[in-house]
Amino acid sequence: MSNISDLLPNATDSVWHPPPWYQFKECEEAPYGFILYYGVKVLNLALGFPTNVLVMWQIVKRKSEGSTSDMFIFNLAVLDAFFCLMTLVDLINRLCLNDDGVWYIQRFAYGVKDMTPLFLTCICLDRYIAVVHPIVFTGIRDNRIRAGISAVVWGLVLAYSLTKCIVGVMSMNEVFSGLILSAFFLMVFCNLSIIWVLRKSVAGKEVMNPVKKKAFKMVIIVLAIIVVNYLPPVALMPFASTYTFVDFRCKISLAVFSIMDLSCTIEPLLYISKMEKVACCPCLQGPGKKVNSVSG
Repeated sequence: MSNISDLLPNATDSVWHPPPWYQFKECEEAPYGFILYYGVKVLNLALGFPTNVLVMWQIVKRKSEGSTSDMFIFNLAVLDAFFCLMTLVDLINRLCLNDDGVWYIQRFAYGVKDMTPLFLTCICLDRYIAVVHPIVFTGIRDNRIRAGISAVVWGLVLAYSLTKCIVGVMSMNEVFSGLILSAFFLMVFCNLSIIWVLRKSVAGKEVMNPVKKKAFKMVIIVLAIIVVNYLPPVALMPFASTYTFVDFRCKISLAVFSIMDLSCTIEPLLYISKMEKVACCPCLQGPGKKVNSVSG
């Protein structure tokens, strides 16, 4: 979004009375971007926050049986859940409080969301090494390595978010553009490489192994999500300086961030879709299974 000093209209302005969800006078001619943006934020709060909490709970519950990527998925869910929860703070401050201190917290939350692609990139790299370089992967299965990588990523997240909080949003636009561009191409490369290896492994065979088929479908879905959520900022944000104020602040940036913010809901839903129904909701177990589990 933008620095709060640029956001607030003159309180004595009796001519222009903005709707509560946007604050640029120039955006009077194009308010629909703000409606989309806050519609996505409310969706993330209502659906994204509980699903991310469910993902964290499931990973903690079955940590001894989880995949090597679960540590990165857990950290990604923590960041997304925090950003979803900040919607309440954002809306209350914009509609009621208009407190300068809260604006700093909001900018910190925007910085956190900007950096979530780093953990998604770690997930893609982990799967890339597992499929494309399985011999190397067997030597780096130790979760201490992933814990160290996660600590480094958290350091980058906090450093970027604090900088964005203090110096303002637009001052970090070039850093964000470089980050999202690098992460996007790395994620696409990893997933395309995985698809190529999986397809090559079944060349000349009529039927793909069920496990590989499931992995292949999942990678296709992840690649589609990466393209849908992160291609718009990759394509549009590097050229921010060439847009007019109305085009960038009232249309392009809001549409880009709305699409990107949808990942807070889409990513946990994708993870949950891979879980067995019984694991997701024990109430789906039949009476026989409950008796067996008790007697065993």
